[in-house]
Amino acid sequence: MDPYAWTWNPESLLLVPLLAVAYFVALRRFPAPRSRVASFLGAMALLVAVGVTPIHTLGMHYLLTVHLLQNVVLAEWAPLLVVLALPPALAAAVTRPGVTRALTHPAVALPLWLANYMLWHLPWIYDAALRHPGSLLHLEHACYFLTGILMWWSVVQDAPHELGAGTRAGYVFAAFVLGSPIGLVMALVPDAIYDFYVDAHHRVWGLSPIEDQQIGGILMAVEQAVVSFAVFAYWFVRFLAEEERRADADRPPEAA
Repeated sequence: MDPYAWTWNPESLLLVPLLAVAYFVALRRFPAPRSRVASFLGAMALLVAVGVTPIHTLGMHYLLTVHLLQNVVLAEWAPLLVVLALPPALAAAVTRPGVTRALTHPAVALPLWLANYMLWHLPWIYDAALRHPGSLLHLEHACYFLTGILMWWSVVQDAPHELGAGTRAGYVFAAFVLGSPIGLVMALVPDAIYDFYVDAHHRVWGLSPIEDQQIGGILMAVEQAVVSFAVFAYWFVRFLAEEERRADADRPPEAA
C-alpha cells in the first residue's frame, strides 16, 4: 500500500457531513457569530484531515507517531473546537436533560476522559483495535471524540455548570497532570509496546519501532502541554482579573 494514499473512511466522509447538517440546522434556532462557525469548520477540517488524507494511511499501517496524532486530534483538538463552536443557548438546550447535565459535570467528565484515554492505550486493546478497523477502531475513535467533548464542556461553556475562572484553570491543569503520563511512559520505556507496529512489514522515514514510539510519546506529551498551557493561561488571567475587580470593589473609598 502506498503510505501516502488518500482513503475512503466513513468516519470522515459520512460522519462529518451529518455533523455539519445538524450544526447548521441548529444554528437556524440558535444563531452563532462567525468565530463559533469558524471553530466548527476547523473541527470538521481536522476530522477530515486525520481520516481521509495520508495521515490516516500512515497511522493505520506504518507509524505509531502518526496514529497518536490522530488520537490527539480526536480526543482533544476537534472536541475543543466543537464545544467552542456551540452558542451558549444551544449548549444550554443540549445539557437540559439530566443525563447530559450529569455527564458534563467536571467530576464525571474528567474521570471518563482519562479512563477512556488510558483504556484504549493498553497494548492488547490498542493492537486489537488496529487489527479490527471496521468495528473496534470506530468505537475507539467515537469514544475519544465523545469523552473529549465532555471533558472540554465545562472549561468552555457556562451551562449547565458555571465554573469560576480559577476553577476552570485548575480543571485544565488537573487534566494535563493526569493525562500527560501516557505519552511520557511511551517515550521512556525501553521496548516497543505495540506489536502491531513492531510487526509492520514496511516502515517509512527510516524509523525503528522504538524510535517511532519514543517520538510519538514525546510529541503527544508536548502537544498536551502546549494546548493545556494555552487554555490554562487564558482562564488564569481571567481569574486574576476577577480577583482584582473584586478587591477594588471591596476596597473602602478614600477619606475626603
